[in-house]
Amino acid sequence: MSNIEKTQPIHPLRQRMIEDMTLRGISQTSQSGYIRCVRNCCAHLKLAPGALTAEDVRGFLLHLQADGVSVSGINSHSTALRFFLKVTLKRGEEVDRIPILREHRRLPVVFTPEEVARIIAFAPGLKYRTALSVTYGAGLRASETASLKVSNIDSRTMTLSIEQGKGYKDRKACSPSATVRQIGKIA
Repeated sequence: MSNIEKTQPIHPLRQRMIEDMTLRGISQTSQSGYIRCVRNCCAHLKLAPGALTAEDVRGFLLHLQADGVSVSGINSHSTALRFFLKVTLKRGEEVDRIPILREHRRLPVVFTPEEVARIIAFAPGLKYRTALSVTYGAGLRASETASLKVSNIDSRTMTLSIEQGKGYKDRKACSPSATVRQIGKIA
């Protein structure tokens, strides 16, 4: 038997969902995740996918929450099931009853000026101390600091031009004047 003969036909509802996701440009990885979420929900509820309602989904999400699934895990199920109900099953009026949870974000630890000075002082040389000072002072990401060039410094306006930063976007970063002057001395 060939591989084609061994494969089972795809259920029309699953095929429709795959087509809906493909039309909307959802990646293969996300498509697999969406299908897995719908399968998990239907298996838990012992329902056919076509019979799924918003109330069923709500109960399933409560089950996930009771099992200690993370907020992001619940939200990924919620998003997939909302898509399935709204787009594939065309039950958009029910989708508003399926919640997306808010993630509780913890505030980052903020170093005191003395702690920052100690970290910078431990750098092995002037070049590294300068890089750390600029990174901290201008709020740069590590990749932005690594790709920084002397031509990115505008000492007149005391700004740094960040090219291709996060999301491949260009931006301006304000830097403390002493840091910009220090870079100019090194270059």
